[in-house]
Amino acid sequence: MILIADSGSTKTDWRLIDDKKKIHQFATQGINPYFTSSDEISLIIQNELLSQIQFPLVDTPLSVFFYGAGCGSDSKKEMVRIALLKNLHQAIVEVYSDMLGAARSLCGANPGIAAILGTGANTCYYDGNNIIESTPSLGYVLGDEGSGAHIGKTFVQAFLNKEMPEALSNRFYERFNLGKEEMLDAIYKQPNPNRFLASFSKFIYQNLKEQFVVDLVANCFGQFFDKHICKYSKHKEVKLSCVGSVAFYYSNILRAVAANKGVNIETIIETPIAGLTLYHLGEE
Repeated sequence: MILIADSGSTKTDWRLIDDKKKIHQFATQGINPYFTSSDEISLIIQNELLSQIQFPLVDTPLSVFFYGAGCGSDSKKEMVRIALLKNLHQAIVEVYSDMLGAARSLCGANPGIAAILGTGANTCYYDGNNIIESTPSLGYVLGDEGSGAHIGKTFVQAFLNKEMPEALSNRFYERFNLGKEEMLDAIYKQPNPNRFLASFSKFIYQNLKEQFVVDLVANCFGQFFDKHICKYSKHKEVKLSCVGSVAFYYSNILRAVAANKGVNIETIIETPIAGLTLYHLGEE
């Protein structure tokens, strides 16, 4: 059997391919080793994943392919691998970055630029087999331009600095009932501030009729292209493909900004898990 995971900071999509090639799908909360401890990851596997699966996996021969946010370094990969093995004793576990997962899902065997725009953001140049170039992924404080956390942070800054139209500001306050103190507490003192900031993306999307909001999102995407995509020497030669909820729901603005930067977007999908499932079925 094969177990595949695509994990962001907010949600993890799982696909289990059983011995009859039947595909089972599950979801748990996000697993990011920068924000989730090894013990917490183990509990998520035990309480949220294994509790959904109707047949035992603990002592079953199993190949696990985990693609995750925060899994770029060997130490973080090992942290996730150990947590998985605590619950899946007979498994062979391979942990990869979410960026490689996105590239495999979006590009298959073709070269191109792949980008993740969800809670966080990441990009790479992929030659059809491997990632051969990438821009730094600095997280929601120093980077993640164009992500849900970045768009949310920019919107919250405008709200707190009274830089948005009054009617929009009033709607935002009525919806969330959050003032300066509550905002700062959630961002600086509570866990998962990146998820908190990204959680405002739905409200922002629902208010795209406001030119202020369109301009704000377009400016965030402009920073994404300037700091990441346009730094690849072949950004006007090969096509860009994007995955993630932010890329998917704001696709019209993303495509418009891309065209202005001379970048050709080929594919935008919400989640890479279907492409990854096909990839690993083809590898058998």
